Amino acid sequence: MATSSPVVAASAAKAATPAEAAAKLGATYPHEQMATRPLDLNPAHWYAAIKWHYDGGTLNWPMIIYIGLCHYWAVLGLTRLATVHTYTLLWAYVLWPITGLGITAGVHRLWSHRSYTAGPALRCLLMLMNSIANQGSIFHWARDHRVHHKHSETTADPHNAQRGFFYAHVGWLLCKKHPDVVKEGKKLDFNDLKRDGFVMFQRKLDPWFTMFMCFAFPGLVAKFGWGERFWDAVWVAGFLRYIFVLHSTWLVNSAAHIFGDHPYNEQWPAENPIVSFFAVGEGWHNWHHQYPYDYAASEFGITSQFNPTKLFIDFFCLLGMASNPKRATSSWERTKMKRDKGVFEKSNFVLCMEGYAARGADAAEAYPAKKQD
Repeated sequence: MATSSPVVAASAAKAATPAEAAAKLGATYPHEQMATRPLDLNPAHWYAAIKWHYDGGTLNWPMIIYIGLCHYWAVLGLTRLATVHTYTLLWAYVLWPITGLGITAGVHRLWSHRSYTAGPALRCLLMLMNSIANQGSIFHWARDHRVHHKHSETTADPHNAQRGFFYAHVGWLLCKKHPDVVKEGKKLDFNDLKRDGFVMFQRKLDPWFTMFMCFAFPGLVAKFGWGERFWDAVWVAGFLRYIFVLHSTWLVNSAAHIFGDHPYNEQWPAENPIVSFFAVGEGWHNWHHQYPYDYAASEFGITSQFNPTKLFIDFFCLLGMASNPKRATSSWERTKMKRDKGVFEKSNFVLCMEGYAARGADAAEAYPAKKQD
């Protein structure tokens, strides 16, 4: 369950009984009662969480409608896979790593963590690649991600995995932000982002520029490049590819925070090679949360851990368009020694989640009834 904020916890503490305290907690602030168990994949519990949001007025309806429509249009893309030109299928496939790198090498490792330095030409290229990915502006993505790292798995974490797989994967976008996320986000310094002309150009045109690049641009390339029907290309290379990359990115927030090994820090997320494949190298999350400034976001090189993003950055460093890639060096050596000694075999986080799953607590326990006025 998510940790209660001090104000709400103090309010609940004044109640006479545990049941009354739980009811008061829910009535005071619905966000505190919307969490499912971390390993809970029971749709009934998801429904209970959604109901809490609905009753509390915290559902983000514009985003619900937008994501719902995008999934519908992606399904239309599925129905056209057998009829579109082979080049359109290839174009959609190529856009997967292009847009993925716009997230991983761009907004994540460059703009969120400053793990390497990029020249103007590369920053412009990454901004365009990121715009085709269309996961919000670079500024807002980096802002939320910095808050996530500073307050991981707390109420101030935008996609707190302790609220459950569904919440960490997509649920956090479907409801309004917890006040702690907004509060802590205002405390961080984003002047480096504000000084970047490419970041601010994209932010100024958000969301129209990114939506054009994500959906219309692939359709126009296919139409004028090899005579594909515009809307068929939009459904396949636009929406279907978009939803695939979205879920690949979301898996980093959900699966890579829950499933996998914990060799570096037992209090942090996991090493997940499957997620790394879909998210072009971002699945080595236990290392990344231990050393977020490491440009590789993994301990080993590309021959040992699937990491196309590291290869991409190395290539542009070789060309002189990027420089100063940071590595965890001495910290890496100390962590490696601990790993070789088997110090971290299983994290407390995983043990906690396994305990929740073993108990099999039902939704009634997770979501006590609201106090009636």
